[in-house]
Amino acid sequence: MNFAKRAGLSLRARKVRTAVLLGIFVVICTLLLGGFLLQGATARQEADAQRTIGVDVTLKGKGLTPALADRLGSSPRVHRYNPRLPIQAEARGIEPLESDVPKPGGNRAGAKPQRPLALNGVRDSGLLLPFSYGSNKITAGRGITPEDAGREVAVVEKRLAEKNGLKLGDTIRVQSADGKRTVPLTVVGIYRDSMPDPSRWTPPHLLPGNTLYVPVPTIQQLSPGSADLAEAVFRIGSPEQAEQLHAEARRLLGTGAFDFRVNDKAYKDQVRPIQRVGTLARLIVRLIAVAGALILGLIVMLQIRERRDELGMLLSLGEKKWKLIGQHTVEVAAVALPAVAVAALAGQVAAQPAGDALLGHQESDTSPRSRPSDAPADSPEMRVQPSDLGKVASIGLGISLVSTVVPGIGILRLHPRSILIDSE
Repeated sequence: MNFAKRAGLSLRARKVRTAVLLGIFVVICTLLLGGFLLQGATARQEADAQRTIGVDVTLKGKGLTPALADRLGSSPRVHRYNPRLPIQAEARGIEPLESDVPKPGGNRAGAKPQRPLALNGVRDSGLLLPFSYGSNKITAGRGITPEDAGREVAVVEKRLAEKNGLKLGDTIRVQSADGKRTVPLTVVGIYRDSMPDPSRWTPPHLLPGNTLYVPVPTIQQLSPGSADLAEAVFRIGSPEQAEQLHAEARRLLGTGAFDFRVNDKAYKDQVRPIQRVGTLARLIVRLIAVAGALILGLIVMLQIRERRDELGMLLSLGEKKWKLIGQHTVEVAAVALPAVAVAALAGQVAAQPAGDALLGHQESDTSPRSRPSDAPADSPEMRVQPSDLGKVASIGLGISLVSTVVPGIGILRLHPRSILIDSE
């Protein structure tokens, strides 16, 4: 009789033993699948964190122009970037805020006039530190985005908007320092700065409420000679890419002195716990695979001892020893395959709560100050992928092979005469 057919007959004849093996395999495959699902979820969440949180690199230096910032921002390592070009400007048609505290000493003759508005030309206001970490919040409308490069728009502070009755869609006018150029700006956003008004006299352009954010090309219209940026912020995927970006910056800016600062605190606070969960998941998969092989190996070894009479009879009839080992392997493998299907259902049900508990707990432990406003807030979905089932099936078959072949070495030492004599 074919040894595969004998394996099927043996499984049907020993229903209790088959049920026990199936239960063990279901537990092993479910834990394996849960480990792979957790690995996949952490990988997706880490990729999302690298894209949304990333690492912010602040670059300052003489000769850093908007054109150079655009060239550096086009690097494949850079996900987002924001140059900042500040100027002072005159207000037309609106009344800027003024300090409530009298100016000490009055107006001195010959003092250099100060423009009341502080304009910041930006490309992506979401990368500005006050907006990233929540000290500035958009209360109406939106911030400045890269799509605003060809538009004349502005984001104004709430106190300035309330004083002048500004709302979304209104138009304000700003004038260059030399009075030669006036640009109309449409209000697309209103933000609130948490910084209170200073308790002593402060020039109007330094008051928090007089700060406006506009696209960089608008600043270049108002002040063509102001070419150097105050700074540029580049968001990259990981701290390891900072050195590569530094080399590109040195190539563009030359050997002159420039400040290159890496802020990876938010990245570490968010990504490192996720990476620890992924490492734990990989360790769990390895431990389960080893423990499963050991447990099944012991069970098969006990079964071989219990079936010595059967093995001796088959050997006396001329059955080859490798076919006996093959029969045990087929018996265990035949139980492993349906266990994968059961584990696919059980794993999907059990893995999501486990992922929420592990990954969601890591997020709740992260302080709000270390998490940017655009960071991912929800734990990722634990999705069963065909590749995960393939891994579980391959490991399950590998466990069945190891757990039968290794104990099957004892079958090679069996002699039918000694087995039959012992049974008598």
